[in-house]
Amino acid sequence: MSDFLTRFAPSPTGRLHLGHAASAFHVWKAAERAGGRVLLRIEDTDRERSKREYVEQILDSLSWLGMDWDDEPIFQSSRSDRYSEIVERLLANRNAYRCFATEKELNKIREETKTYLYPGLWRDRSESEVQSRMDAGESFTVRLRTPLSGSTSFIDQIYNKIETPNKEIDDFVIARSDGGPVYNLVVAVDDHDMGITHVIRGEDHVSNTPKQIMVYQALNWNLPSFAHLPMILGPDQKRLSKRHGATGVQAFREQGYLPEALNNYLALIGWNPGTDQEMFNMEQLAETFDLGKVNKKSAVFDDKKLNWISGHHLMFRSNKDILDNVRSLIPEWGKTESDVYVMKVIDQLKVRSKTLIHLAEQSKYFFTDPESCDEEARMRFWKDNTRELLNTYFKDISELDDWDQSSLESSLRTVADDAGVGAGKIIHPVRLALSGVAHGPSLFIMMELLGKERCIRRIRTVINLL
Repeated sequence: MSDFLTRFAPSPTGRLHLGHAASAFHVWKAAERAGGRVLLRIEDTDRERSKREYVEQILDSLSWLGMDWDDEPIFQSSRSDRYSEIVERLLANRNAYRCFATEKELNKIREETKTYLYPGLWRDRSESEVQSRMDAGESFTVRLRTPLSGSTSFIDQIYNKIETPNKEIDDFVIARSDGGPVYNLVVAVDDHDMGITHVIRGEDHVSNTPKQIMVYQALNWNLPSFAHLPMILGPDQKRLSKRHGATGVQAFREQGYLPEALNNYLALIGWNPGTDQEMFNMEQLAETFDLGKVNKKSAVFDDKKLNWISGHHLMFRSNKDILDNVRSLIPEWGKTESDVYVMKVIDQLKVRSKTLIHLAEQSKYFFTDPESCDEEARMRFWKDNTRELLNTYFKDISELDDWDQSSLESSLRTVADDAGVGAGKIIHPVRLALSGVAHGPSLFIMMELLGKERCIRRIRTVINLL
């Protein structure tokens, strides 16, 4: 095992969504490729919005995706004493200071200067002045004493060198007036204490990185490597959110996507393997994934591409495995028939399905008689002679001794030839009579599978309605 150690650090203020899952995918695959480890940190310092139910959902979603972390999860909410200790250390070495500026004062300065940069009001105040304010019980924040000149830079594994002039970074708050630590402090402290060697996260954190580097430098700590991943956008080129549809990992699971299909899509949405290959299993992704080949440009979520990838993975799953997975979502699915019959249904539908739920929805006519039919298809295929053709075919197959594909097809083509019409004039109405839909597996395979009794009953019902 290598020294490579990274982390995934979700906030339990909501469900794990697709953007988080994409970041998690890159974290885990980078660690697998390097022979390293992944630690899980729950960033739950927002006490009002953080909920235990979201923690459970995040853990469950990661496990479902096959992302198993090392060691027990670390909760930021349990590390308050450590953060307070670091704030005191920074105050003691004068790399931080207390600021007694009120919100009213700061707002006035912002209005006058047209900037939110803090002007260093308390940066160089005397110890006696600070102490007198403390003795008076005035509230204060703690700010990091940042460099006034030069720049802060780092080599990003995806975007290369990123440099920020220090004049663009003010003396930012590291502890609020209630003593609560601020994000850029706790993340740096946690990453150091956890021994993180590689920080891999979304590009929305690029602006935080210089501040966290300053915390590291103020404490004389070694820096980790950084890699910032491009964002996932919706079709409107805006950051992917709930308004673009089901973006929570749990929702994709409930819709019947397989975890390997979602992982495959997450790989392609932000990574270029350098070949035309688009279908990968988990082992192939672990072998070929390279952070250096991650695209710099934000990716656009494409549900059509996801469905194509999902359908491909479903196609190559065993029928038994699909049966088990569908029943994990719909426990009673197909229970009215034998598993042998249900797996034959799966064999016919999996090549035409996008997800497990899509497969189950398409299968209804294999278990119950259709209550309606595709009206557009009926208008297209129902002709003046349809009833007569169906009736002739119905009588012929009613007397068949061998109910198999060959006999059913031979009978239909004979009826069509005798009537001087193309076979399609019968095939489409029969399909509608049996399934209520215009598309599906081979008609004769479907008829053999449905069995004589069902087919005769359904065709008779349609003839009587015409």
